[in-house]
Amino acid sequence: MKTNKKYASVFELNGVPKFSQAFPLALQHVVAMIVGCVTPAIVIAGMAGLNGGDKVIFVQTALFIAAISTLVQLFPLGGKIGSGLPVIMGVSFAYLPSMQAIVEGYDIATILGAQLIGGIVAIFVGIFVKKLRVLFPPLITGTVVFTIGLSLYPTAVKYMAGGASSPDYGSWKNWLVGFLTLAVVTGLNHFAKGVWKLASILIGMVVGYIISAFFGMIDLSSVGTAGLFQVPRPMYFGMKFEPSAIITMVILFVINSVQAIGDFSATSGGGLDREPTDKELSGGIVGYGLTNVLGSFFGGLPTATFSQNVGIVATTKVVNRMVLGLAAVIILVAGFVPKFSALLTTIPQCVLGGATISVFASIAMTGIKLVAQQPLTYRNTSIVGLSVALGMGITQCSDALAGFPAWVTTVFGKSPVVVTAITAIVLNLILPKDKK
Repeated sequence: MKTNKKYASVFELNGVPKFSQAFPLALQHVVAMIVGCVTPAIVIAGMAGLNGGDKVIFVQTALFIAAISTLVQLFPLGGKIGSGLPVIMGVSFAYLPSMQAIVEGYDIATILGAQLIGGIVAIFVGIFVKKLRVLFPPLITGTVVFTIGLSLYPTAVKYMAGGASSPDYGSWKNWLVGFLTLAVVTGLNHFAKGVWKLASILIGMVVGYIISAFFGMIDLSSVGTAGLFQVPRPMYFGMKFEPSAIITMVILFVINSVQAIGDFSATSGGGLDREPTDKELSGGIVGYGLTNVLGSFFGGLPTATFSQNVGIVATTKVVNRMVLGLAAVIILVAGFVPKFSALLTTIPQCVLGGATISVFASIAMTGIKLVAQQPLTYRNTSIVGLSVALGMGITQCSDALAGFPAWVTTVFGKSPVVVTAITAIVLNLILPKDKK
């Protein structure tokens, strides 16, 4: 006797849809996030001088932690740790300027120690999110996000030129490949539709990769020596605790915890036509903190909600958690295959630069959009202008804090995010409010 199994619709939050429907939709999410997820790990690995094998493990762990973080958000632990909303998590560019500053002065273990403390702080932010939210209106978070985007531009430009440590840094070949990659990404973003538009960064990098191969920029030796299967190893990169690095990362974790409210709201509003509940917001931020604590032990860099995947949910209205869960499983499997991670580490720096400069531009513009939600009064423009001026200005003058102890330079002089955030919060609290 035949039984007709009832499948859920992909437009429903709960239930199991047909695999034939779910798989291509899940793959779409993977394609949209995978390059953005591994790029911060590749950048930090390069700055830290990791060898081929360690670099592969570092990238592998980025995929592994992204998958675990996503699964916790989709299917909350104990019904309280995780949002239960259709979101994809990945290693975040928002932390990159500060991580670059830390790894320049210390090492990867110092980043992971600061991340552990930052994750614990994020858990408390999640518990008390209703009370802390008033300190971070869109004007403040927008100013910080705008500064993050601005501060990442030099990284992208250096990569387009071939990477500062490269012997052929600044050569015409690097710039040609970088601009062709950027041209493909920009063209697909503005003239293509559907999966071609969603996968614009991935397709741009594939085109750039092929072109760079003709210039002899590809070295596949690390792929040949990499294994077929490997489980990420806890404490492989160690963990160190440096007060200046901890202060920097804690401030960033608080800001990104509040910024996550925006992504959770965009997901629920765009996909479910409603605001997220306090329980979903609190659980989402607690889950974000907890998975970052876990990530610090494995060597996975800080994760956050991925805005490009929020955009897919809002555009397609596909909110089924099993679809996004399948995407997380695909990412998890990729994280267990060193050969795949090794292949990602062979992407030339000029290709990475050409592909990511548009991402950094969109981060900055997201900040401007958040700022523009508020009336641009003299008070508000003063807060934004002064905060960005001090943050960017101090970090661009490397000797500006030479008379202070070294920890002051690490906290306030290496990444503009900390100075911008503190200035914006203080000014917002002390400047007289506009009269209605």
